[in-house]
Amino acid sequence: MKFTKLLLSSLAASAVLLTLSACKESSSSTESETPSNPVASNSENPLDVCVVSGEKLGSMGEPFVIDHEGTEVRFCCDNCLPKFNEDPAKYVAMVKTGTPPSHEGNH
Repeated sequence: MKFTKLLLSSLAASAVLLTLSACKESSSSTESETPSNPVASNSENPLDVCVVSGEKLGSMGEPFVIDHEGTEVRFCCDNCLPKFNEDPAKYVAMVKTGTPPSHEGNH
């Protein structure tokens, strides 16, 4: 009888340890994984238009989002990225001040 209680206690303790171990591994792997869109959680971009074309975000499908040196920059599409890369400081300043481009629809 004493052996059975000891065996059951050991099994219960092992089950608890395995469960805790699995939880720890699960949370560790999700914390260290790089999300597919790392800037999605950054909502510092106040603009609802593309900083390059002035098009309304979402008007051409899902916005294209990048992180430029810690600043989230959203575009109407990935075709605007080369223009952004010509003068990133200009467009990042627009995002940081919440100033939309003065032109619209120049796509």
